[in-house]
Amino acid sequence: MPWYSPLLYPFSIIYDEVTKRRNKRFDNGQKKSISFAVPTIVVGNLNLGGSGKTPMVEYLLEMFQHEYRIATLSRGYGRKTKGFLLASSDLGPKELGDEPYQIFSKFGDKVSVAVGEKRVLAIPEILLVKPQTDLIILDDAYQHRYVKGDFYILLTNFQKPFFKDSVLPLGTLRENADGAKRADLIIVTKTPENSVGALKKDYIKQIKRYTEARVIFAGIQYGKPYPIDSGKLKICSKVLLVSGIANDRLFVAEAQKQFEVVDILSFGDHYHYSIRDAGVIRDKVKGFDDCMVLTTEKDAVKLKNEAFRIYLSEISIFVLPIKIQMDIEDSRLLKESIKRIIKEKAYIGEG
Repeated sequence: MPWYSPLLYPFSIIYDEVTKRRNKRFDNGQKKSISFAVPTIVVGNLNLGGSGKTPMVEYLLEMFQHEYRIATLSRGYGRKTKGFLLASSDLGPKELGDEPYQIFSKFGDKVSVAVGEKRVLAIPEILLVKPQTDLIILDDAYQHRYVKGDFYILLTNFQKPFFKDSVLPLGTLRENADGAKRADLIIVTKTPENSVGALKKDYIKQIKRYTEARVIFAGIQYGKPYPIDSGKLKICSKVLLVSGIANDRLFVAEAQKQFEVVDILSFGDHYHYSIRDAGVIRDKVKGFDDCMVLTTEKDAVKLKNEAFRIYLSEISIFVLPIKIQMDIEDSRLLKESIKRIIKEKAYIGEG
């Protein structure tokens, strides 16, 4: 525990009390939550970042894109714009935010990708321009209670589960751990492959102190590195790691399994790269023989920026993709739970 932790206790208590009062006002109806005719799935967490929300949204999109016409909606954290925007080919990460642009880059016109800090206003906008939408996935909206979702998926990081965390600023929780009671399903993300059953049972026991929701586990699977530029196909033996994510520990560990890591440049989450950064990256790579940049999908969408081409076109940049890994039984439970909600909503609508 940091030496200054005792100094943060009073602020943590105040923040905890404020968020509890806010939640209570929604619970007793003093603050109104709006429900929509289209089924809405909420994906979120209790803590700040690092729980794998974007990979989980992509997992859901892969699961349902051929059965439903889906729209995703997020705040678009870190973008330079405000208000409602629907992703299109002439918008980039600065306009949409890192994660929405990443999703749009992967799925294109197969799904509708929208951003809007006021979700309760953005959903009608989606339905106005995309009236055929029959499923909406709200990304990072667990605390956005003005919208009443139909199914809440709460993610918690295996390495730092919410029941071992503290409320801001003492820890990273946006609200008290009791907020888990609103979840319909808890997914423990980034679960190591070698996790023993006894440890998982303990996690379930700890989580059940806060909620009766089902608990399942999901790991992450890294794919084969691919070039950010199709003309740069040579994979080098040495890599400079470049990332701006909430926690790069697993990214670094995986890179060290596959390559000789010569240096690591870790920037803050949602970092906006500058021309100076591009020059530093280029010079570091050129200082080693047979070396390339290895980065994340989230960072790749920003490093493709035309402004960086004069610097980064001289070096090879590869992307290490990541996706959710879930066993068949848990995946089936997730899919059936969501399909049941969609059917129930459709039945109510017909009635």
